[in-house]
Amino acid sequence: MPGNIMVKSCSDNDFPSKLTGQVLVCSIIAAFGGLMFGYDIGISGGVTSMDDFLKKFFPIVYVKKHKARENNYCKYDNEYLQLFTSSLYLAAILSSFAASFFCKIWGRKPTIQVASIFFLAGAILNAVAQNLGMLIAGRLCLGAGVGFGNQAVPLFISEIAPAKYRGGLNICFQLLITIGILIANIINYFTSKLHPYGWRISLGGAAGPAIILLLGSILISETPTSLIERGKNEKGLEVLKKIRGVDNVDKEYSEILNAIELAKQVKSPFRNLIMKRSSWPQLFCGTILQVFQQFTGINVVMFYAPVLFQTMGLGGDASLLSAVVTDSINVAATLIAIFTVDRIGRRLLLIEAVMQMLVAQSVMGATLAKHLKSTNIMPKHYAVVVLILICVFVSGFAWSWGPLGWLIPSEIFPLETRSAGFFFAVSMNMLCTFLIAQTFLSMLCRMRSGIFFFFAAWIVVMGLFAIFLLPETKGIPIDEMNEKVWKKHWLWKRCYEDCGEKKLQEKKEDFKIQENLDDKSLA
Repeated sequence: MPGNIMVKSCSDNDFPSKLTGQVLVCSIIAAFGGLMFGYDIGISGGVTSMDDFLKKFFPIVYVKKHKARENNYCKYDNEYLQLFTSSLYLAAILSSFAASFFCKIWGRKPTIQVASIFFLAGAILNAVAQNLGMLIAGRLCLGAGVGFGNQAVPLFISEIAPAKYRGGLNICFQLLITIGILIANIINYFTSKLHPYGWRISLGGAAGPAIILLLGSILISETPTSLIERGKNEKGLEVLKKIRGVDNVDKEYSEILNAIELAKQVKSPFRNLIMKRSSWPQLFCGTILQVFQQFTGINVVMFYAPVLFQTMGLGGDASLLSAVVTDSINVAATLIAIFTVDRIGRRLLLIEAVMQMLVAQSVMGATLAKHLKSTNIMPKHYAVVVLILICVFVSGFAWSWGPLGWLIPSEIFPLETRSAGFFFAVSMNMLCTFLIAQTFLSMLCRMRSGIFFFFAAWIVVMGLFAIFLLPETKGIPIDEMNEKVWKKHWLWKRCYEDCGEKKLQEKKEDFKIQENLDDKSLA
């Protein structure tokens, strides 16, 4: 494993550390969990637009697709076709709950390994599927892999990364998601010409990132926090020195020990997260970010880009190629996020992107409303305009709500509720993704171009949230968020003030009881 010192990091808000090769390699290998997730997002839309796939599993959709006078917006409206895409996310919700316990008891590294095994099994099932039942079973296995992977990977990276570089390193997860989407659509472009088994190659290709993650996870180190949390203090200290590249880690080690001691006092993290007022700010912000991430409408583009472009009148090859173009923009914009998030902060990226996405969604909706009717073919130059607008929209999402939707929840929860809190975030993401995937084609059929205005309204709400309710977390050590972020926010500090007053009152009552006992003993 590389261990050369890359960049020194030591600021007022950071512990002594260096950005080591060890941290970089561990972060990149773990981020291959994102490649698995992204590959599946990208592969689904392309496969569902392939005639060979539709004829075998969804013959009704195949007939509607080629019917001359079929409504442009309703060609793909089929609950079973939507279930093919959305069933993965239903499984991910349930598996992320199990993963939150597995992650805490066995560690982040084994959780990542389990994710890769589930995903590998799902890829094999889908590649050899003979009927819809096998196909859905494969999707459920993939969903279990996504649930375990998305629960463990962002936490893993946040816990090993120095605070100064945590944002950029964590966004490697989102970068690999975007690369996975791009690779999937490139594969779809070529396999769509391989009749009648091209779709099997596309679906079976998910085994590639799963194998890479499974083999790579053997090389990575467990996080110091997870090791110490499970009583392996000496090993945790050794790994901490290794990943920080310095011997003077006493302050950070002490901070981890204090966080773990505090966490041990919490017998039920889920109950504590819901019932304790000081946990509400993180719970609200962590989960609502996932809602907003999905209700930007991004997965409409990512899941169904080829279907959407075919709806606008582009041919099969042109629609897949257009999806590749938008995915390339997605990757490039995510790279921008990696190099800017720890410089200009989280909130500024979110707020700028809201304005960019709002304009793109609104103009897209207006263009489709005017030029794409129920049965006409949209003029090619207007289809190109919509493609450009989608690229503008995707770029705004990719350097903001996409990566930060995973980064911020992974860094804001204290250790005692970290796994439980991140479970709520992941499961909310999967639930919203499931709802969008299961309903979008039906919504497109009924709302037509109005669906873009539906998502634009959500973007307005997102902007208000980022401006007024979300604090900045740039450069703050992960175990100091409460003191340096939440207790200083204009609204959320009230949750801590009430808790502080309650604790003070309890201390006063304890003191009075002790005084009475002392008086009785003297008497």
